[in-house]
Amino acid sequence: MKRFYFLVCILLLGLTVEAQNHAPKPKPADLPKPYGPVPTAAQVAWQRMEMNMFCHFGPNTFTGLEWGEGTEAEDIFNPTALDCDQWVSVAKKAGFQGIILTAKHHDGFCLWPNPMSTHTVRESAWRNGQGDVLKELSEACSRGGVKFGIYISPWDRNAPTYGTDAYNKVFLKTLRNVHTNYGPIFEQWFDGANGEGPNGKKQVYDWKKFNAQTKKLQPNAVIFSDVGPGCRWVGNEEGTCGRTCWSRLDVEGREPGKNAPSQDTLNVGNYNGACWIPAETDVSIRPGWFWRESEHPKSVQELLKIYYNSVGRNSLLLLNVPPDNRGLIPAEDSLRLMEFRAALDSIFAHDLVDEAAEGKGYFGIYVSNVRKSNHRHCLCWDNIPAYMNGHENNCNSFRYSPFHLIGDNHYDNYWATDDTVTTAWVELIFNEPQTFNRVMLQEYIPLGQRVEKFHVEVEDENGSWRTIAEETTIGYKRIVLTETVTTKKVRIVIDKSRACIVLNRVGLFLDNIYKE
Repeated sequence: MKRFYFLVCILLLGLTVEAQNHAPKPKPADLPKPYGPVPTAAQVAWQRMEMNMFCHFGPNTFTGLEWGEGTEAEDIFNPTALDCDQWVSVAKKAGFQGIILTAKHHDGFCLWPNPMSTHTVRESAWRNGQGDVLKELSEACSRGGVKFGIYISPWDRNAPTYGTDAYNKVFLKTLRNVHTNYGPIFEQWFDGANGEGPNGKKQVYDWKKFNAQTKKLQPNAVIFSDVGPGCRWVGNEEGTCGRTCWSRLDVEGREPGKNAPSQDTLNVGNYNGACWIPAETDVSIRPGWFWRESEHPKSVQELLKIYYNSVGRNSLLLLNVPPDNRGLIPAEDSLRLMEFRAALDSIFAHDLVDEAAEGKGYFGIYVSNVRKSNHRHCLCWDNIPAYMNGHENNCNSFRYSPFHLIGDNHYDNYWATDDTVTTAWVELIFNEPQTFNRVMLQEYIPLGQRVEKFHVEVEDENGSWRTIAEETTIGYKRIVLTETVTTKKVRIVIDKSRACIVLNRVGLFLDNIYKE
């Protein structure tokens, strides 16, 4: 009988969700208003990618240098077995959504036949001067369903015009050549490095024109630099985002390089930043950025720490996996990535909240406030019919229901509080004790970033509540590492929010792999 009742409940829930999808949307006056700067649709899509792969590849792969001199002979670039489909396959299996290639590093060597340069694959013996790494990777990404991104350094230690006004025009034409010939680019990566060119001079970069042309030719590309405008450098190359991380940044009067905000500011953002410029955490799987035979990839433990300190702190992770001198991702790097992926899957495949809601025992979710509703604010999987009977004539009470905190299938649905409510709690109640040590929270960032302080409590055997974690910002995603606890009741308390609370995910997980 219990099983029959459960099936009825789930059926009713499904019908309710279907009805909700076709129900009239709340009036504009009922919707939470955006708070502060908000992301573009491209920035939201970018943040939801969570992890992308960086590929440093070029003459340095063959010389062992990190920064090439720009005087290397073109023939030094000669991969014997280049296979971009292999790169894409490894990336997909590891869970990366996109690949960004160093199309031109500081040495000025171009991995495509750039008509604005004589230091390219066209001048090399590789594939008799007919090769084009950008074309091969772009086509492989398209075949494999992985997004394609480009790194092009404005510093050029080979270009004869570098350090003169003419170089900015050369660089604009270089960008145009890439942006018009290789399909959609999801991210344009600009390095702020600015050293001397072959004439001993440094260049005054025209960032305004670089960005404007990129936006015109690749309107959906997120532009990376120290100051965005699409996303920002996290301020270090160790794989650590700030424990507090705002996706807001002040950039007035700033530019990439020496005039960028301090590394500490880049790490945490600006509390009242005027622009939405989220953090990207770039770090290499190996000690260096380019492949060296003497170096080896980081351990799974190190990669998990990086994941928690980047994706788990409201940043996107850009993990560099450099191809070797054959033009392939080395076997040991590929294996490590598969181990890393398996660890993430093991940890996050089982959301205790989602599984309980799907019927593995009684489950209740209570919140202290629901936007535009005067009803009792609870949703229990054993009383869905009663809940809906009480709310069927109140569109908003279900539109902003705590139901939307469970699972990740409907990103644009969320729980929200009334405009005047900036402190609230979510309480999860289980029939059986649950053991966990990871708490995942997500804000609905299309409406801005709001939460600046929260804590997590559990009920002990004596019925008393105790705090197991205190944190600051949430943003797109926050993964809180706690002690391992077993309890029937968990409470997430938003202590301070800058506007009404808008969350679209709460999850509990058990990690038996990562050891701090």
